[in-house]
Amino acid sequence: MKTIIIYFAFLISSFAIGSMEAQETTTDKEEHTTDSIARVQEIKERKIKIATEEEKAKLKKEIEYINKSLENGWCDEEEAEKRKKEAAKLAAENIKNRIVIITNQVDMDERNRHDGKYLELKLTDGRLGLGIEESDDNKRSQKRTTNDLVLAFGFNNALESGQSINNSGFKLAGSRFFEIGWAWTTRVFENTNWLRMKYGLSFQLNGLKPTDNRYFVQDGDVTRLEEFEYDLDKSKFRMDNLVVPIHFEIGPSSRGETNGYRTFSTDDQIKIGFGGYAGFNIGERQKLKFNDGDDQKIKDKSSFNTNEFVYGLSAYLSFGGTALYAKYDLNPIFASPNTELNNFSLGLRFDVD
Repeated sequence: MKTIIIYFAFLISSFAIGSMEAQETTTDKEEHTTDSIARVQEIKERKIKIATEEEKAKLKKEIEYINKSLENGWCDEEEAEKRKKEAAKLAAENIKNRIVIITNQVDMDERNRHDGKYLELKLTDGRLGLGIEESDDNKRSQKRTTNDLVLAFGFNNALESGQSINNSGFKLAGSRFFEIGWAWTTRVFENTNWLRMKYGLSFQLNGLKPTDNRYFVQDGDVTRLEEFEYDLDKSKFRMDNLVVPIHFEIGPSSRGETNGYRTFSTDDQIKIGFGGYAGFNIGERQKLKFNDGDDQKIKDKSSFNTNEFVYGLSAYLSFGGTALYAKYDLNPIFASPNTELNNFSLGLRFDVD
């Protein structure tokens, strides 16, 4: 059952993320349609101007050579005039032909662009050639969505309603959590970056170490802490969760402009994220180490009556890529009729670009 749940969670997450990126891509294409038409026309005009100036420069050199030939007596005036007319006609034909080539070349480039690169037909100084070029759109456009690796770790614990941390029943320093995942960050608004949505998929490991030589015992539908008959060298209970976290992130951005497009950077900026997560408990285990005359190790992978569906609230305060991170499970660790015990964590979070 839990294997099916894992596959289902991956499928839903991938579909949701893919849909959001597809919607963003469609929107970006619509936004840049007008700009692309203007850009194509600008490229044509620029290349035609360059080609025309090159042909005029060659015609000027040819006229200067003909005049020098006339001065040196290498040809008469009639021959010189004839050669000038032929040179002018050749230049005009070259310009006309190059305009056609440039127009077709730019249109072809626009049709055949792929992954920001395209095959360009080049005509320089009368020589025709092919080359790989990067499209202007690829150089100028800024991604609205970025992604990064998320790592988090720190202290973990669990409390009953009205219970304080000082008498939680679990070791403060010994109980820890670890989280690893992948997150996407999308700018909510097109022309400002003060609000971002951060979403992804994370694997959480929440560990609890009971105090007073105790361990968890499953008795039917009831799970409780009991004292172990031998001195425990280690008593650790761990829950593994696969969750989809979603946060709204606010904070300033440094702004810039590259090739006419706005750019935003949150490097070395304060960021505040608040939101939550939901997913599935995909496994739990208890490890015991003790000595009953011989060193013993027990690994118990019973269900312990834990809730299969997990959800909670989380928040972080970040500067650059490092954040103070907190999360709280709204669902009890153990299903009814057990005592409601809610897991919470406090630690550091790193967003690794």
